[in-house]
Amino acid sequence: MSASDEDFLREAYAEAQKGLAAGGLPIGAVLVRGGEIIGRGHNQRVQKGDPILHGEMDCMRNAGRQRSYRDTVMYTTLSPCMMCTGTIIQFGVPRVVVGESRNFKGFQDVLTLAGVEVRDMDDPDCIRMMGGFIAANRILWSEDIGE
Repeated sequence: MSASDEDFLREAYAEAQKGLAAGGLPIGAVLVRGGEIIGRGHNQRVQKGDPILHGEMDCMRNAGRQRSYRDTVMYTTLSPCMMCTGTIIQFGVPRVVVGESRNFKGFQDVLTLAGVEVRDMDDPDCIRMMGGFIAANRILWSEDIGE
C-alpha cells in the first residue's frame, strides 16, 4: 500500500511539532518523489536566527540539490508565504498539499496561476496547532510573516 496525501501531511505535521518543541514556529514540510520523502524540515527562524529559514525552505535545503523538482510534491502544514511560493515556482514543484489556510491564506492563488496544483486539506490538527501558536505568540508570528 502506498502512502497517501494524509500520510505525508502527518510527516509534515511531525516536523512542525519539532519546531514548536524547540521554541520556534510550528510549520513543517516534506518533499516527496515517487512515494518517498527526499527532504524534510521545519521553520527554524528563531532557533537559527535565519530570517528565511521557513519550513518549506528548510525542507528544500535538506533535500539537497536535485536535477529536477518536476516530479516532486511539497507537503506543508500551512499555506506558503510569498517567499516559499516563489521557491516552489522557481524550481518547478508541480504539486503542493497544504495542511491549512485558515490561519494564513498564503499565496495559493499565485501557485495556481503559475500552474501548480494545490490541494488544501483544511486539516483540523494543523488549524488548531497554528491558531494556538498565533494566539500565544502574536509578535513572533507577525515577525515571521513580515508584518
